[in-house]
Amino acid sequence: MNIHEYQQLLENKKHTGDSFPYNTYLCTIPLDFSNVPTHWHDDFEFIVIKKGAGTVHVDLVEYPVFAGDVIIVLPGKLHSIEEKKGYTMEYENIIFRGDFLLSKHEDVCSQAFLIPLMQGHLTTDCHIHSSLSYYTDFTTIISSIDLLSHDRPTGFQLAVKGYLYQLFFLLISNQHKDIPNPTGQKNLDKVKLVIKYIEEHYAEPITLSQMAELCHYSDSHFMKFFRQQMKDSFVHYLNEYRLTMAARLLTTTSCSVLEIAAMVGFDNLSYFNRLFKKRYGVTPRQMR
Repeated sequence: MNIHEYQQLLENKKHTGDSFPYNTYLCTIPLDFSNVPTHWHDDFEFIVIKKGAGTVHVDLVEYPVFAGDVIIVLPGKLHSIEEKKGYTMEYENIIFRGDFLLSKHEDVCSQAFLIPLMQGHLTTDCHIHSSLSYYTDFTTIISSIDLLSHDRPTGFQLAVKGYLYQLFFLLISNQHKDIPNPTGQKNLDKVKLVIKYIEEHYAEPITLSQMAELCHYSDSHFMKFFRQQMKDSFVHYLNEYRLTMAARLLTTTSCSVLEIAAMVGFDNLSYFNRLFKKRYGVTPRQMR
């Protein structure tokens, strides 16, 4: 089970299917889980903060967020969600594929705006907050989409699609940021390789040397690179990812602690128990 598979278990609305790939679901941190580890995907994602406060990282940039804020995650962007100490945060995830907005024939909407957004050649504001001039218009449209998605009147898909075009108009017409420099993007691409590898292979043995080779770095250079980019050591990050997935399995499956330890990549139960208690303040058995 990787991060995307786990998130699918949390969705409280039916998927609309491949013919209309637009989905929403509510989550609460830390009640549902303590964090969402760094990951990326090829979909658009809007993170709408409903209550409380927390922290969202997008391409390793930290954004403190509060009720009413919206975070825009473009396709291919690294992102993670964390709790803010002393707060809970309820948020709505809106996730949709960009290609369902594209025309089957070449048109200016697709060629000049949507495809460049999907390919990283065009950018927008990432943090939508109340001080932005278009904030009220943006959040009003989000509320309208939520209502339609809940009630689902006949033809609601037409309105949702139309509203999404309006949201992209607001984002693009108010766009004033430069495209990231090639050097910074190159570093992010290497981080994405490592993150994706961990996501797909965390149940298997993973060594620092493997990751260094993946990035075409020496071991020492990779250690320095990873810490500079992620503000964490590689070994600690890997253990934290595994512990996060273990906590989720403990609360969603009936597998034994020994089985779960093995499922997330720990071959030493005592070591797993020790790290788990240090991370969560309770033993794996107590978490249940």
